[in-house]
Amino acid sequence: MTEVATSDQLFVVIDPVARRTDGESVRIAKDVLSAGATTKVCLPEGPEEFARALARRGSRRPVVIGDDRALLRTVALLHRQRELAGCALSVVPVGAAGVLSLARSLGVPMGAVAAARAVLEGAERRLDLLVDDSDGVVVGAVRIPAARGAGDGSEEGDAEAGASVHPWLRSCQSLVRTLAGRPVRGTRGSRVAPVPGGLGPSRLRVEVDGVTLVDLDQPVEAVTLTRGEAGGARVEVRPVSVGAEASPLGAVGRRVTVSGADFRYRADAGLVSGPVRRRTWVVREGAWGLTLPA
Repeated sequence: MTEVATSDQLFVVIDPVARRTDGESVRIAKDVLSAGATTKVCLPEGPEEFARALARRGSRRPVVIGDDRALLRTVALLHRQRELAGCALSVVPVGAAGVLSLARSLGVPMGAVAAARAVLEGAERRLDLLVDDSDGVVVGAVRIPAARGAGDGSEEGDAEAGASVHPWLRSCQSLVRTLAGRPVRGTRGSRVAPVPGGLGPSRLRVEVDGVTLVDLDQPVEAVTLTRGEAGGARVEVRPVSVGAEASPLGAVGRRVTVSGADFRYRADAGLVSGPVRRRTWVVREGAWGLTLPA
């Protein structure tokens, strides 16, 4: 770890969701930071103001008060501005427990006072980042679920994407889901039933550093990529169970490519992306710095 000077000027961005969710914790964190360093506080009202404020911070060290989504937004913005590698980011987690799991897994203290003190007295730790071939970034994990099938909650996915579905389209979707929910042929003539809940198996090729971990002839229930240690991503593939329960397949590598039929994926706590037919994630070792307790 690299020590962080307490004399640094801090640029404190307070996420609007944090202000609405727990104003008292926001106030406490702001008071602790202001007492220990020179601070400039920004109160953006939305994502656009958040981005503009971050771009105008100058040489000040960025501190985000908010939940995992605010942290991820900041990492993505700094990456797009090509400034992520050159600054030590700090975060004071504020929000509901369910949206702070990423910060907790990274080692950030959960209390407002402890987290603010870590900003002032902690040290910078360099962390790996997954970057895909569309310049998207992943701090924690990528999850590729089973393919959509009958009863898979397509309406929920449409609502999540902000789409408005007309009644005639719902009828067509219902017919498609009904047909998709029928059992499909597996390898060697075996019949592979849809995954419980209406999702059908996916047929994907997963390559880790150029070596095929699973190919199109082996249907899978899910694929997960997580940031590993020492510059590697940990990949886990869960094959569809035919008869006896199938054991997950695992590997660690620096470059992971998933291809095959159209698939969707969720990066960190973001919305579902896709469909795509091919996506490659590459590990960038020590790509960003996070201030943690020394």
